[in-house]
Amino acid sequence: MNTQAAAARPSASFNCRFCGTALEHLMIDLGLSPLCEDFIKEGERDQPEQFYPLQVFVCDNCWLAQAKEFSSNADIFDDDYGYFSSYSSSWLRHAERYVNMMTERYNLNQNSFVVEIASNDGYLLRNFVEKGIPCLGVDPAANVAKAAEEVGVQTCVEFFTGKLAKDLVDSRTHADLVLGNNVLAHTPYINDFAQAVSTLLSPSGVATFEFPHIKCLLEENQFDTIYHEHYSYFSLYTVSRIFEAVGMHIVDVELLKTAGGSLRVFIEHIDKGTTPSTNVKEVFDDEEKAGLRNTQTYLEFSAKAAQVKNELLKLLIQIKQEGKTVVGYGAPGKGNTLLNYCGIKTDLLPFTCDKSTHKHNRYCPGSRIPIYPPDKIDEVKPDYILILPWNLQREIVEQLKHVRDWGGKFIIPIPTTTVID
Repeated sequence: MNTQAAAARPSASFNCRFCGTALEHLMIDLGLSPLCEDFIKEGERDQPEQFYPLQVFVCDNCWLAQAKEFSSNADIFDDDYGYFSSYSSSWLRHAERYVNMMTERYNLNQNSFVVEIASNDGYLLRNFVEKGIPCLGVDPAANVAKAAEEVGVQTCVEFFTGKLAKDLVDSRTHADLVLGNNVLAHTPYINDFAQAVSTLLSPSGVATFEFPHIKCLLEENQFDTIYHEHYSYFSLYTVSRIFEAVGMHIVDVELLKTAGGSLRVFIEHIDKGTTPSTNVKEVFDDEEKAGLRNTQTYLEFSAKAAQVKNELLKLLIQIKQEGKTVVGYGAPGKGNTLLNYCGIKTDLLPFTCDKSTHKHNRYCPGSRIPIYPPDKIDEVKPDYILILPWNLQREIVEQLKHVRDWGGKFIIPIPTTTVID
């Protein structure tokens, strides 16, 4: 038994945000960490940062893995939010394929109404706009919403709540399609969120949500996908219970490779009468076989994270002792969790590069590692490049394939520290 996990308890009363059960089982403790998208500006380098405990507990009733809400989502998703979806070409292709599939599968047309929750910079809805299908984005971050408006995506700059859903129905109409990619983890008010989806969705409509599958998180050692923006981590079983509580059910599910392994669920009102596909039962069964309804599965996770920490630090120290150079690529939320948990700072990683112009000439939260444009890599010609957004490994290696001309290699930190040519 993992005695460290068994001994840990919440510092104060902490109940499951879905079912209300008292939480007693610590899945992982990643120490203290700042908000992962609060990139430091040049004039802020001498100012202190706020760090919060980064711990995940699992509910032994509904099996929702969840972190405490130390910072409100209003503080996180502000007018200087650091994540813009459109900088990943593979993610843009994924969004385009989704729009084409849903348009054909559900006969969406100019008489339909599509609402995306957490629409970010309009990366997905602009495909519906091009097809002439009426749509609306909902996103609380004013800066990314502005970027969406600039590409023709009408955006409501608010959090998606039960009140907003009712206001949208009253002012416009019910939605034929409600969608959200990687948004379920971002709401600390999961019950209100599910009820809002039920309110907004038409009786004959469908909602789809994509979210990282906790089965992959556990099996592939993806501890760096844990950060303060993510309040919860989901299995199909738990998502099913959440939406059944508001009169909806999962009628189909797809396994995706995005974000290190995700699920896309199709949700409808139970009263619509759709019989769930066999895919749903298959994933339910697969989760049970993987131990996702067994406390011990979660308690064993922290030791795997510690192993990656040790492996990565050992490699970076060895590279430095050999007089060779290593820099980073990417400044994603997951990368900041990795850097802070491992205690990696500029002595081991002098800088990282990112395509997002919003992050250029800023510093990673906590580690204070500077962020430059990608052409800095060509200038320095490092021996190794640590890929922080490892889920985009194939895209990034292809983008940087020219580094092989000077013998450059890539380090992939997850699920185990690996060096590739």
